[in-house]
Amino acid sequence: MDPAPSAPHGGSTAAPPSARSRRRVATTAALASAVEWYDYFVFGIAAALVLGDAFFPSGSRAAGVLAAFATFAVGFLARPVGGVIAGHLGDRRGRKPMLVLALTVMGLATTAIGLLPSYATIGLAAPVLLVVLRLLQGLAVGAQWGGAMLMATEYAPEGRRGLYGSLVQLGVPIGVMTANTAFLVAGALTGERAFGTWGWRIPFVVGVLVLVLARYIHVHVEETPEFRAAEAELAAAEKAAEARRSPLRTILRHHLGTVLLAGGSFAVNTATFYLLITGVLDYATRELEMRRTSVLAVSLLVSLTQLALIPAAAALSDRVGRLRVYAAGAAGLLLWAVPMFLLIDTASLVWLGVGTFVGSCFLSIMYGPQAALFAELFTPAMRYTGASLGYQISAILGGGLAPFLMVLLLEVSGTSMAVSAYIMALSAIALVSIWLLTRRAKRAAPHS
Repeated sequence: MDPAPSAPHGGSTAAPPSARSRRRVATTAALASAVEWYDYFVFGIAAALVLGDAFFPSGSRAAGVLAAFATFAVGFLARPVGGVIAGHLGDRRGRKPMLVLALTVMGLATTAIGLLPSYATIGLAAPVLLVVLRLLQGLAVGAQWGGAMLMATEYAPEGRRGLYGSLVQLGVPIGVMTANTAFLVAGALTGERAFGTWGWRIPFVVGVLVLVLARYIHVHVEETPEFRAAEAELAAAEKAAEARRSPLRTILRHHLGTVLLAGGSFAVNTATFYLLITGVLDYATRELEMRRTSVLAVSLLVSLTQLALIPAAAALSDRVGRLRVYAAGAAGLLLWAVPMFLLIDTASLVWLGVGTFVGSCFLSIMYGPQAALFAELFTPAMRYTGASLGYQISAILGGGLAPFLMVLLLEVSGTSMAVSAYIMALSAIALVSIWLLTRRAKRAAPHS
């Protein structure tokens, strides 16, 4: 856990991968992340726009949106479970098989949502099945992140782990952009009325293409060098008690504090991100009466900027240290929480763009180095489990309930400043967590 530049790789004596092999694996991992997040994000956008009416009919529009966002949050509850299962098997059987499995489950679940009959057709079975499919999406994305992140960082050349890890992080803005684009195209092709009845299903059905990528990874991508080295060490010590011990048990017994601090440090990023891509979409269209297509277009343009900022922040962390860059992003979110919603409340597309753009800059500063930072908190033998668990805990603490809480806070308080206060509280938790991680790193440095 080093706040300075990249930590060294594992002690494998095998020949290092070629530059071509590194680029192919990093690109594949980034694509896997992008398509997985696309499938995950289309649900959030649909929850803000149509799922309440289609699956949770109610006399109150706000009540329908709350029900849809509650279903959106269900997926986050499943993410740590997916992370734990895939982490245990990924630390034992390899990163690649878990990534392939996660992509397959996500593709099937997302396509099934697009084909699911509405409440008007099959009654109560419709929302029940929607919740089940959302749980499968949560399991899949919980399993995916660790696999894609480790495929990239464990193939990275010395001193560039942050940059390689950021390629996987780019899957998030790419996923947002493609999801927004899919809904914009679906709306343009079908019209307002048809979009509400069947046009919204098109972005979900397109998710079946993720199965093609899963097949490619299964056939053409090799396991990471660091896992192969760790696997050889475990095989050599197969009869020892340590080799038989569950990575999850080891994490919970000896590294639970690190996992919790990792989750606490990232919850504000996850929460603010989902507030911007789903909560603000609902708020701007339902409360501020802005056009759906215009708000989606602003979100799309803002996500474009992250394509440059995320790798830039990650590359900077390779030079000056992960935690320094990470803390700067958290401090920025703390300071920008109030101005951001003051700008959004103007109901002006320009100021909406400015407010969300600056907020996304601070998100990118944190998100860029996050993959490498979480990977370096744990050894290769328990890295999939530890990093995934820390990340998915942050998803529950922050992202899962954020859009739901935003609607609730707005309904109860009548002001968006309540949402700003929520972001500021999570920012304070993040800064304290980062400070404690820094202290741990300094104590561990003399022994490294």
